[in-house]
Amino acid sequence: MTDSKFEFWRRTVAPAAVAASLLMSGTAFAQTKQANERQDGRNANQAAKQEARSTKIDCRQENNKSNAECRHDKRDTKQGGRQEKRDIKY
Repeated sequence: MTDSKFEFWRRTVAPAAVAASLLMSGTAFAQTKQANERQDGRNANQAAKQEARSTKIDCRQENNKSNAECRHDKRDTKQGGRQEKRDIKY
């Protein structure tokens, strides 16, 4: 008798419990619209930072502008990225 109860549990209850557990954990990791917007905003901000670094390096290598002017270009590039992030999030 104990073998049949164990077999019943192993074949029916255990797989159902595992399936329910997987379903619940999948729901917990589902991304919301807000989470996606936040991630897109972060990506835009990081891309702007990289672009700003490149802008300043290129500016300094060309040597057409003073260091202050190169910093201003970098600041403008980063500000554009921040605005893009705001546009994505809001």
